[in-house]
Amino acid sequence: MVNTLLTPTAVTREALRILHQKLNFVGSIDRQYDDQYAKTGAKIGDSLKIRLPNEYTVRTGAAISVQDTTESSVTLQIATQKGVDMSFTSMDLTLSLDDFSKRILEPAMSVLAANIEYDAMSGMYKSIYNEISDVGASASTLLAMNVGQVMTDNLAPISPRCLNIPTQYNVDLVEAVKSQFNDPSKISKNYREGMIGSNFLGFSEVYQNTLWPIHTTGTDDGTGDYLVNDAGTIAEGSTSITVDTGAGTWAAGDIFYFGGVNSVHAETKASTGKLKSFVVTAASGTSATTISFSPALYSTGAKQNVSAMPADNAPLSKLESDRSTPIGASADYSIGMGYHKDAFAFATADLVMPKGLDFAAREVMDGISMRIVRDYDISDDTLPCRLDVLYGYKAVRPELACRFGLH
Repeated sequence: MVNTLLTPTAVTREALRILHQKLNFVGSIDRQYDDQYAKTGAKIGDSLKIRLPNEYTVRTGAAISVQDTTESSVTLQIATQKGVDMSFTSMDLTLSLDDFSKRILEPAMSVLAANIEYDAMSGMYKSIYNEISDVGASASTLLAMNVGQVMTDNLAPISPRCLNIPTQYNVDLVEAVKSQFNDPSKISKNYREGMIGSNFLGFSEVYQNTLWPIHTTGTDDGTGDYLVNDAGTIAEGSTSITVDTGAGTWAAGDIFYFGGVNSVHAETKASTGKLKSFVVTAASGTSATTISFSPALYSTGAKQNVSAMPADNAPLSKLESDRSTPIGASADYSIGMGYHKDAFAFATADLVMPKGLDFAAREVMDGISMRIVRDYDISDDTLPCRLDVLYGYKAVRPELACRFGLH
């Protein structure tokens, strides 16, 4: 049988298939491919606005009280380009697709997937302001259920929910459930594969991932030495606040509470009796006078998310490990995540197709667009080649996710 040179379309599709298999975080979040980008050169620009659900207030009584519909959106920027460069010989391209995939595409796509996944995970976890932590402890079914409880309290849809965790968390959870009542097929999976299965404690899918980052907190000790410096002028929608200086720093991704500021039910707006958590969005220096955070503060109206605005001299206290002890200065701990797929978005754009080369091809699979470009070098009979993905990511609805912090 005569071998046939592999076509650019076959190579690109096979590369996308392997990349897709390697992305268990990006692969489990919203990856809707926006057809506005399916144009030569992605000429609509590098930003995509994603519309958020509208919010309303409820009146009491017969008298009509018309309210405006104020639509809001977040911007997903498509601005990161990653790729793998390689060189083929004409002999390489006479291999079967399976051989070519194993020898050349598999290692290339594995490293590309790891870098894209790590980038997305490292960037988006810092936007999530809910966390269940017990720093230094092992993962347990109780803590995993607490993650699910936080998601339910924030009205995350029941399905599909994912739990994506570091490998040690998986070991802890398999150990924790080994003596509990389980479906026989799940016991077999736990025993044979050492992996928590699907439909576990309310999570339809459970993934383990080696790429979750370690979060290092700022040097502030978390005991509330930073105080709100305000005389009642905090505006609705504020995402930063003036503070009396404390002794340490805050790192992007640190979670804190304002003393006396509770969360409210997303629909009834009744206080939950629990402190509202916020995440620092920009690292601060020592003795900072302003702290930037998310989500924005709303104490009234359809977007209300707190029982009251922070009072003057209210302390900013760090997230409490095991719900009792502030996470200390410069603490390192691992991050996992419980989430509904709509919490995060990942999108790619079609890269321009250059002319005058040996070949160029572009394919899309499940919202991931990849381009392959190849040329021929007559001096040594090689075909230098590059595979590229242009992408962006965003925590679109961070309330639908909850961090899981341990170890």
